[in-house]
Amino acid sequence: MPVGPVGTYLVALTARASLRVGASAALGVASADGLYALTATVAGTTLAPLLVPIVVPLRWISMVVLIGLATVGALTAVRRYRAPRLAGIAQDLPPGARTAYLGLLGMTLLSPMTVLYFAALVLGGSGTSATPTPPERASFVVAAFAASATWQLLLATSGALLGRALTGHLGRLLTALLSSLVIIALAIRLVSSSRLL
Repeated sequence: MPVGPVGTYLVALTARASLRVGASAALGVASADGLYALTATVAGTTLAPLLVPIVVPLRWISMVVLIGLATVGALTAVRRYRAPRLAGIAQDLPPGARTAYLGLLGMTLLSPMTVLYFAALVLGGSGTSATPTPPERASFVVAAFAASATWQLLLATSGALLGRALTGHLGRLLTALLSSLVIIALAIRLVSSSRLL
């Protein structure tokens, strides 16, 4: 599975905070995927034509939000690196589990790649003559949530391991700057790929 801007942010967040915060954020991403899967199964082909016109604006909104998050992360990392050691520790309060969950839930709901993915599933299923039964629809929603949760928790775990490996003062700065650059590059790529469609 490819790791996009949201996945990269999840890894960086977990590396800076803790596995508990990262797991909450991962479940926020999985919850958004579950909500989209539920919407796709309930609304079906009725919603698909309505999604097409808003995909490009969502890409731009997502790019702006991701670049903003990456910039704030990089500036905060530089400020902490330059500040005296004890002052940096006192100011370094990671987000709580609830904040991480809600933040990643919102970020994923705005992610045009998620919208496109589930819109493609809806459009792909609209050509079939057989209508899925309620148990089949429920199975799809549960499977989408479980698959997403598994992958996102794996990303969070890798972020926690990365955080433990790079706990030094300089390591934190370099990790934050590198993840910010990757997030910005992926956000820009997200918008530039919409011009190719």
